[in-house]
Amino acid sequence: MDTDLVLILGIAIGALSVPAMVSALSDGYAPRSAAIMLLLSGGMILFALISHPTGYRIDQMAEVFFGVIARFIP
Repeated sequence: MDTDLVLILGIAIGALSVPAMVSALSDGYAPRSAAIMLLLSGGMILFALISHPTGYRIDQMAEVFFGVIARFIP
């Protein structure tokens, strides 16, 4: 799997885990699924950062994101 795709999926899953965690905490439940999502996204981001030959910089994130999106839109 492409490291750019893994990075973007990890960021997206991490972003989706935040509202799930807030919702679970506000309802008085333990945020188990949100914590699993957060761990999964952290692992995916770490894997992408380690596996990419040159690494990623913050100023490359928009380019990487739109590059991944452009591969799926004909």
